[in-house]
Amino acid sequence: QVQLVESGGGLVQPGGSLRLSCEAKGTIFSRYAMGWYRQAPGKQRDLVATITNVGSTNYAGSVKGRFTISRDNAKNTQYLQMNSLNPEDTAVYYCVKYRGPLVQSIGSWGQGTQVTVSS
Repeated sequence: QVQLVESGGGLVQPGGSLRLSCEAKGTIFSRYAMGWYRQAPGKQRDLVATITNVGSTNYAGSVKGRFTISRDNAKNTQYLQMNSLNPEDTAVYYCVKYRGPLVQSIGSWGQGTQVTVSS
């Protein structure tokens, strides 16, 4: 049973930074692509960033240049470094694990972690 455990969310002022972490348990982490989604109140869940098993990354246009996705296979953990945060980044952020090494179909979701950007 795969378990994705997110951490690092919280309240931050506009212009600030946060780093989200997602530890994958019960799986051979290095074999799979990973990613982050987010869902703001009243909106659909949107893709934020993805990373293949060998580290190729992709970003939504709204976060490109501000967010960085990375992974540490030795720690079974992926990260999302978020800089220059603005109120529009407020959302619940979800960690996802794909079914294979490429960004194709999602196999598992985390429980989500709240990020609130407000002064």
